[in-house]
Amino acid sequence: MRLAFALLLSVLVVSPAVAQDWPSKPVRILVPFPPGGAADALPRIVGEKLAARFSQPFVVENRAGATGAIAGELLSRADPDGYTLISTPPSPLVLNPYLYLKLPYDPWQFVPVTVMASIPSVMLVHPKVQASTVQEFVALARANPGKMNYASQGATSVSFLTTEMFMNAAGGKDGPLRITHIPYKGTGPGIAALLAGETELMIDNLGATVPHVRSGRLKALATFGEKRHPSLPEVPAMAEIYPGLISVIWFGVVAPPKTPLALAEKMSAAFNEVLKLAEIQKRFADMSAEPLGMTPAEMARFMKQDAERWRQAIQAVGLKPE
Repeated sequence: MRLAFALLLSVLVVSPAVAQDWPSKPVRILVPFPPGGAADALPRIVGEKLAARFSQPFVVENRAGATGAIAGELLSRADPDGYTLISTPPSPLVLNPYLYLKLPYDPWQFVPVTVMASIPSVMLVHPKVQASTVQEFVALARANPGKMNYASQGATSVSFLTTEMFMNAAGGKDGPLRITHIPYKGTGPGIAALLAGETELMIDNLGATVPHVRSGRLKALATFGEKRHPSLPEVPAMAEIYPGLISVIWFGVVAPPKTPLALAEKMSAAFNEVLKLAEIQKRFADMSAEPLGMTPAEMARFMKQDAERWRQAIQAVGLKPE
């Protein structure tokens, strides 16, 4: 990794005048995934409150495709004036640099604003799967190598990597479990395929899937936080079965390269104040999301730490940059 954050911080030029005027027109929030998942829902929830506070629209624009590269390239070319932002899970920011030899944008040059929330991953199976525990699922997969399918948000997503890590951990000395990967363009399409029985397994964020678990349309076998999640207290944490197997997805907001520090800090403060509202905390809790809120400097450090964690995970599952 290049000296990303040193370079990033070096281009943050203080410009109080720009910050004072923000926002004086609509703000566009790019989401690099389709509707139907937490990546889309969380910025919409926060955007509603920001719009009410500033009397300016905060418009969420879905720009799915190319594992976030479409939205990333748009942001890289946007004016650094605070009127185009990206709200995204980790993939476009801290995974893609380790998975692609060339990207149409440089994520390390984006200016951090805040991390809105985090949600643990969850292991979901279709009810037709004859397994009610992780151990039973592993036994079933071992007995039927290559006969089951798993859905993910795409071959470079947290969803994909977490599933690959699980298959490695569960395989043990016999080698990874053999389950066929079927990529989809986001959580919504992947969950739809799982609900339809097109796939047997999906590991994705807990937020958008709890209602399907509670209705019995899907079975949750484990969550991927450090401990059990209050949304599904009866469901074990994967770390209880495979120690150290943790996957928590965060949702961050970043601005174009060369966005002034004063502006980034003003935007961060606005987002973070909204995250403290009781209504927002209730709505986030309904999605199993934990509100966070960070300054630009805190988010820069957080991203650097998470990038290293995923670098190690990518190396462990044997993926090579393409």
